[in-house]
Amino acid sequence: MRSRVRAAGHAVHPILIVFPLGLLTTSVGFDVLHLITDRVSFAFTAAHLVAAGVLLGVVTAVTGWLDWWLVVPPGTRARRIGLLHGLVNAAVLVLFALSWVLRLSADEWNPTWPALIASWLGLLAGGLGGWLGGELVERLGISVEEDAHPDASSSLSSSRR
Repeated sequence: MRSRVRAAGHAVHPILIVFPLGLLTTSVGFDVLHLITDRVSFAFTAAHLVAAGVLLGVVTAVTGWLDWWLVVPPGTRARRIGLLHGLVNAAVLVLFALSWVLRLSADEWNPTWPALIASWLGLLAGGLGGWLGGELVERLGISVEEDAHPDASSSLSSSRR
């Protein structure tokens, strides 16, 4: 069950995910720095990191949905986990996009509390989405192992493959 969206022999989705994940996580760090220092440059940087992270997140999501649609067998645990992974990460993108929109009208990109809360919720949801993605790759072998185990038990259960 290797990924159909490949480049130079590797699945594209796991390669791309580091970019939106890094950008969006770093934006939250810059928001915290802005709260501590009140420096406008931190707020400005956070807003632009959010925009870049959401845009790259959409591109990354397309590759993930293609793999889910083309590779993961229907009726399997992997298909259910993949759907949940995609929906959670779509919610992450919506939360960060909302945060960005709320920053548009702000004076000098200073984030409002609703913008900050949307980003923080997006970061928390991103942790869950990342764990689900790890479950797909590390436990079930989706997109990386030809003879994947799409119905393996959860990594949280005491039973192993």
